[in-house]
Amino acid sequence: MLAPPRTVVRREGGLYALERALQRRGFRNVAGADEAGRGACAGPLVAGAVILPEGRRGEIDELADSKLLTPAARERVYDEVVKRALTWSVVIVPPAEVDARGLHVCNLAAMRRALASLTTTPDYVLTDGFPVDGLGAPGLAVWKGDRVAACVAAASVLAKVTRDRLMVELDGQFPHYGFAVHKGYITDEHSAALSTHGPCVEHRFSYVNVATASGRVNRPPRARRPASVPAVPSLFDAPLVGAVPLDASLGGASLGGAGGASAEPLMLEAALEGTVGVASGEQPRPPVPVGEDEAMEGEKR
Repeated sequence: MLAPPRTVVRREGGLYALERALQRRGFRNVAGADEAGRGACAGPLVAGAVILPEGRRGEIDELADSKLLTPAARERVYDEVVKRALTWSVVIVPPAEVDARGLHVCNLAAMRRALASLTTTPDYVLTDGFPVDGLGAPGLAVWKGDRVAACVAAASVLAKVTRDRLMVELDGQFPHYGFAVHKGYITDEHSAALSTHGPCVEHRFSYVNVATASGRVNRPPRARRPASVPAVPSLFDAPLVGAVPLDASLGGASLGGAGGASAEPLMLEAALEGTVGVASGEQPRPPVPVGEDEAMEGEKR
């Protein structure tokens, strides 16, 4: 019996090489998933998922790992991803959920939900760093996937831009902490504000630095959030939804774009109320061409 031919990942393909190799083997719809905010001690955890179209339409100028782009470049790439993607989705997990369930569990659940919310079923899934099971499709966890796979890089941009916009909005409600500048990550200025003002509802009390500022560091991580800062409806209480209307199943908003229209998956009200929001968008398929932050105890990236 002859062995199947090798799949060759061509170096000259650059960021698109892995997807092109999978597509040559028959996996046409390659989805990428990534998160933003894992290392932050305040604000939501956000996961994004994207399927880019085959061929030139799926090649986006400036696309790269979101952390390597300037804020202005991220905004430009975000607009192009939303406009060109066959389908995309963003899931927002509030800080109370991270405290209640743990960072790693929420991270995997958010990427799983984002992928399940895509309106085009993936033939293959690429995730950044962590394997995600229960997807109903073959997949591969790629180390630094946002630097080697275009669909993962696109997902990282969606997640990062969505989260940054949320943090800028939160800065207006909690001006003492400088969320618009550091986006909830640990900086000297953020640490000084925590020491002076204590944590707010948008901080993750399961993180050591926040627990220290709140005087609850001697409690187990999942028991540090005060009763006066209530738990919220859970990501784990809602079933996976696929193409079911997301606003009905999750109690949050559902935003998207079609026909080349740009859309902003900015669901601040849902996030502030503690619900898990999902935004999604889909584009018509083009014709087929001929030819922690480790401050959280027990969690390591």
